[in-house]
Amino acid sequence: MAVKMMMKGAILPGNSTVELKDFEIPKPGYGQVVVKTKASTICGSDIRCIYREHTGKGPEGYIPGMAAGHEPCGQIVEEGEGLKRFKKGDRVIVYHISGCGVCNDCRRGYYISCKSRFRQAYGWQRNGGMAPYILADEKDLIELPDELTYKDGAQVACGFGTVYEAIEKIGISGNDAVLVTGLGPVGLAALMLAKALGANQLIGVEISDYRIALAKKLGLIDLVVKPGDDALAQIMEATGGRGVERAIDASASDPGRQLAIRATREWGRIAFVGEGGTCTFNPSPDIIHGQKTIYGSWVTSLWRMEELVERLVRWNIHPEDLITDEFPLEKADEAYRLMASGQCGKVAVVFPD
Repeated sequence: MAVKMMMKGAILPGNSTVELKDFEIPKPGYGQVVVKTKASTICGSDIRCIYREHTGKGPEGYIPGMAAGHEPCGQIVEEGEGLKRFKKGDRVIVYHISGCGVCNDCRRGYYISCKSRFRQAYGWQRNGGMAPYILADEKDLIELPDELTYKDGAQVACGFGTVYEAIEKIGISGNDAVLVTGLGPVGLAALMLAKALGANQLIGVEISDYRIALAKKLGLIDLVVKPGDDALAQIMEATGGRGVERAIDASASDPGRQLAIRATREWGRIAFVGEGGTCTFNPSPDIIHGQKTIYGSWVTSLWRMEELVERLVRWNIHPEDLITDEFPLEKADEAYRLMASGQCGKVAVVFPD
């Protein structure tokens, strides 16, 4: 009888700790590959819905005991039968949702919106990237160009992809002043992409001195405003009293969303990408009379993610610049604890070659 090959993977019990568990190294089935994990970054939804406690339902419902991590990137080391595009040795990003593939949302490429009982998220309902090897469906893979690192690739789907989708909805160009409320990793990604698209003024709202300093260090910001009673007045003054053309809320806070709406000028567009929370506004003065549009935007599609990867190379943008701390798998507990504290940029768990 063949000896089972085992590996350690990180699981999230839901009490603000991480445990390492033994998993069998997977074997690929038809249309599947085994990916050797090179980097896996931690998302805010991991902290909000799993790490502190298991609060997620439906698509965000974590199955206890699953290897965590829905932002993985790596290299194919074993092929199953029936592959159509990818092969052993290819560098790949794993789109973090494995949709059914045949519903309307999946046929649009939006596996994130798949409502089938066959939908599974890596790191939530099937084993994810906080382990040395990942069993992945070929249809869930995006090619990682040689110009991008594995740490770049780990942030594409859920972080930069989320922002890119929102930006494509609201449109950003050199004509625009852009406001980003909330300068966590997603907000910083929004600034990086808006800058690449030529936005003529970049304004951020953030309470954390650490994240403000990081945005300045990366050269992503023209003006930083701290939340408060005078925040709107500061933004209006900086924009000649008119407000910004485009705003993105990554704060998921009621005050942050209100500010994004009210600091946007007439005919402007606002995207909400921060998860959870509420939003309180007065439709007539805040939206209707100003002819403003609010877009909801949830992650991105497979085809748009491929497009983003191509453009990251063209724009010479490296998402890994947002990574401030790296840990080996054996120290995953420290990695999640740091990410939960908020005193960091992006946190990555990296794997040896």
